[in-house]
Amino acid sequence: MRTDQYAPRPAEGRLGILLPGLGAVSTTFIAGVELARRGLARPIGSVTQYGTIRLGKRTENRAPKISDFVPLAGLDDIVFGAWDPFPQDAYESALNAGVLDRHEHVEPIKDFLQSIKPMPAAFDQRYVKKLEGINVKPGTSKRAWADALREDIRRFKEEKGCDRLVMVWCGSTEIFIKKGPAHQTIETFEAAIDANDESIAPSMLYAYAAIMEGVAYANGAPNLSVDFPALVKLAEDRGVPVAGKDFKTGQTLIKTIIAPGLKARMLGLDGWFSTNILGNRDGEVLDDPESFKTKEESKLSVLEHILQPGTYPDLYKNFYHKVRINYYPPRGDAKEGWDNIDIRGWLDYPMQIKVDFLCRDSILAAPIVLDLALFLDLAQRSGLGGIQEWLSFYLKSPMAAEGLYPEHDLFIQQMKLKNTLRWLMGEEQITHLGLEYYLEEAEAHAGV
Repeated sequence: MRTDQYAPRPAEGRLGILLPGLGAVSTTFIAGVELARRGLARPIGSVTQYGTIRLGKRTENRAPKISDFVPLAGLDDIVFGAWDPFPQDAYESALNAGVLDRHEHVEPIKDFLQSIKPMPAAFDQRYVKKLEGINVKPGTSKRAWADALREDIRRFKEEKGCDRLVMVWCGSTEIFIKKGPAHQTIETFEAAIDANDESIAPSMLYAYAAIMEGVAYANGAPNLSVDFPALVKLAEDRGVPVAGKDFKTGQTLIKTIIAPGLKARMLGLDGWFSTNILGNRDGEVLDDPESFKTKEESKLSVLEHILQPGTYPDLYKNFYHKVRINYYPPRGDAKEGWDNIDIRGWLDYPMQIKVDFLCRDSILAAPIVLDLALFLDLAQRSGLGGIQEWLSFYLKSPMAAEGLYPEHDLFIQQMKLKNTLRWLMGEEQITHLGLEYYLEEAEAHAGV
């Protein structure tokens, strides 16, 4: 059972959600929340808004909405802020992104969207080669940028009258960076900032600024960002919740649904070929091989961890896994993810599964941003610092404590999330064993 040390404090006052990146995902998220607040649209896909949670035995019939069970911030209490290397406000950016219907979902809240103007970004084109930022912080000093971001956070909180803040990275995928000496301790990390070390990417500066200001941070891209020892330790020491990385949206969402089913039935896998076409800014950025390498690492790790070929070599050893992302401007945000899955069944007979998921990337990502923000705020009010592995449900390449493999199975992730909520509120964990119903009945019939 949970101790009172982790009992969540009430969600009183305003919650500021800070978004590095004011592109398709952020504007779709912001517009969706505002439309929902006005009763003009529904926030479908959000667990915090629609999900329920079973408490106790099935016979007790207790299954409240999650939003009624845990003290989450209400939509009316949310305030938005953002940084972006382009100067367009949220209205112009939403029109440029082309995700939402202009007349149904953008024009009715035009004044509100126009009020959200991005702060100059800490941006270096060497890390996102396909973008040329013009709304950027001056100079090239990474220390000056980090300090400026911290000042932005403090100013936003004061000007908007926020009681609490969270930050969710919705920016582009940066070039692939491996953990190195600069990422091992806070001392080496800060020294690397001061030396303008190339291994310190802009997303790391946002994460660092957030943690230093006591602001929970989630990384929605596959960038290293906060997933290395120095910042994890800093988050633990300062009691700041962190989560990452990479929103689990289209193709990977489907993988984490199908792959656990194959393993549960002990069906073999020969190969899994995945390709995507995407035409938004994310697709353009991923057209650069160095940025794609970062995304590829995130996508490829999923099957390896779910299928555990070391444990089941007869079924999954040496399966072939290929991922491609193709920039195709005519498709815009309406991404198509195509999967060919070669499986084996009884007596090694081959079978195939083919999936063609015509999804909308930002439509799937927007509710993830909302849930991560609200759950991180809950974690912050519950005194949970460091890695929030219970939020892996939302992420392609989830962070985990050193020495632990990350859990990718969507259904195990969901159980972990809900059991964490039960634990926070002092409720018993649900094991789904179910034997007690039958043993009690058998004992009653036996006169025990």
